[in-house]
Amino acid sequence: MSLEQEIMTRMKDAMKSKDEDTLRGLRAIKAEIIKAKTEPGAGGEVSAEGELKLLQRLVKQRKDSLEIFEKQNREDLAQKERAEIAVIEQFLPKQLSEEEIRAAVQSIIAQVGATSPADMGKVMGAATKEFAGKADGKIVAGIVKELLSK
Repeated sequence: MSLEQEIMTRMKDAMKSKDEDTLRGLRAIKAEIIKAKTEPGAGGEVSAEGELKLLQRLVKQRKDSLEIFEKQNREDLAQKERAEIAVIEQFLPKQLSEEEIRAAVQSIIAQVGATSPADMGKVMGAATKEFAGKADGKIVAGIVKELLSK
């Protein structure tokens, strides 16, 4: 079942159960899928990789908004963002723990032969490919920076 079909099925269930938080998150995903399908050159289809990037972008946008709302003490809006993040993350692969990321980054550093913070670009290039969809880029970058500065 494609992501779009899964979203539609879950939207129907959310409508029946009057779950507004879930419905809002699902509608956001559906809107992004439609937007991606109608972009020039998309040919009316979104690849599995494209769907993954789309979901990651949605989560990142909501996390950025959440951070702003928390700084402004807008708990009402922050709660909505948290609910949408939870819904969207259901469709992403399981995220790696910090320990798993740290171990993988150490092996990438060894493979690339990085020795100083100047080599961060090389490490991040390899790490981005390896962690696609499985880890937050900010966390990966923080760990890489920490390990290279030792």
